Amino acid sequence: MTAKRDYYEVLGISRNAGSDEIKQAFRKLAFQYHPDKNPGADAADKFKEASEAYQVLCDQEKRQAYDRFGHAGVDGATRGFEGFGGMGSIFEDFYNFFGDAAGGRNASVRGEDIHVSLDLTFEEAALGADKEIRIQRSENCSVCHGSGAKPGTQPQSCPECKGSGRVQRVQQSLFGRFTNVISCPRCSGSGQIITDACPNCRGSGHERFARNINLSVPAGVDNGIRMQMSGQGHAGERGGMPGNLMVSIRVKPHEFFKREDSNIIYNLKVNFAQAALGVDLTVPTIYGDAQIKILAGSQGGEVFTLKGKGIPHFRRSGKGDQLVCLTVVTPSKLTKEQRSLFEELAVSFEAKKK
Repeated sequence: MTAKRDYYEVLGISRNAGSDEIKQAFRKLAFQYHPDKNPGADAADKFKEASEAYQVLCDQEKRQAYDRFGHAGVDGATRGFEGFGGMGSIFEDFYNFFGDAAGGRNASVRGEDIHVSLDLTFEEAALGADKEIRIQRSENCSVCHGSGAKPGTQPQSCPECKGSGRVQRVQQSLFGRFTNVISCPRCSGSGQIITDACPNCRGSGHERFARNINLSVPAGVDNGIRMQMSGQGHAGERGGMPGNLMVSIRVKPHEFFKREDSNIIYNLKVNFAQAALGVDLTVPTIYGDAQIKILAGSQGGEVFTLKGKGIPHFRRSGKGDQLVCLTVVTPSKLTKEQRSLFEELAVSFEAKKK
C-alpha cells in the first residue's frame, strides 16, 4: 500500500500557510484535476488526494491534530469526504471558471450549420460560376420575432431555477458527495418559461422557410473544397447568431479533360503520317480552341505545353497549363490502297537499312 504524501506537500504550501493560501492552492489543483473536466484514473486520484488534504487543512481542529500526530491524528476523519465543510465557494468557482456546458441564464446559443453539396461542371469549377442554392432553414418567427411568446405577453421567470437558468444536484460518487451545477431541465437554461405560446410557432420561436441563396463560386475550386457562407444557417436561440451554410463542392468528370492540380491533361490522337510528317492541329481548351504544332518525327508519349491554358490557381493569381499528351494510333483496319502504300513504305525502310 502506497504511503500517503504530506498534506502540505500535496497542496504545495508551507506549514504556516494561512486559510486563503490553502484555499487558493486547492482551487488551482481542483481546476486541474477535477474528474468532470479531466477524466482518467490519474487525474481522479490526484483530485481525491488534494481534496483530502484540503478537508483537513481548512479545518482548524483537524489541522492541529494533523500537525501534532500526522495522518494518524486524522485517520477516519477524511473517509468519504462527507460534507466538504467550507468548499461551497470552491464549487461555485468551478462553475464560474468552466461555465455550465448547457449555458447559463439567457445564454445565447448559436444556430446550427446547414450542410449541402453543390455539383459543378468541369468548366464551372475551373472558371468560376454564379450558382443558386435552395435550402430549408429555421428562422425567427415572423410573429413573435423569436421570443416564442404570444404577442403582447412576456416569458415568465422559471419557478424551478428562480430565473437563474441552472440548478444544483447533489451526487454520490467514488470521491464522495459532489454538488453539481447543471442547466435547468425545465427551462433548458434560459431562466424563463413561456406560459402563453405564440400561435404561429407554438412557442418554439422559429419557423421554417425555403430560401434561394446566391453563391459566387471562385475560379479554381476542386472536389472536396468546402465553402462557408456566414450567417446563412439556422437561426440561433435566445438572440444567438445564426449558423453558417457549408457548401461542399463536387465536380463532374469531363468527357476528355482531366485535372492535375492546376494543369489540364488532354490526350491528342494522331496517325502515323501526322506523327512522321508533322502537322498543325486545333485542340480544345476551356478558353476555346487553340492551335498546336506537331513536329515531324514526334513520338507517342511526347507532351506539348499550352502555357496559361490551364485552371486558375485557387485564391491566388496565375494559371496552370494545358498539357497535350500525344498518342500515335495504329490503324486496326486498312483499305487495299492503304495496305499497298504501307507495304511500299516497309520495303523502302528495309532498303534504307542496306
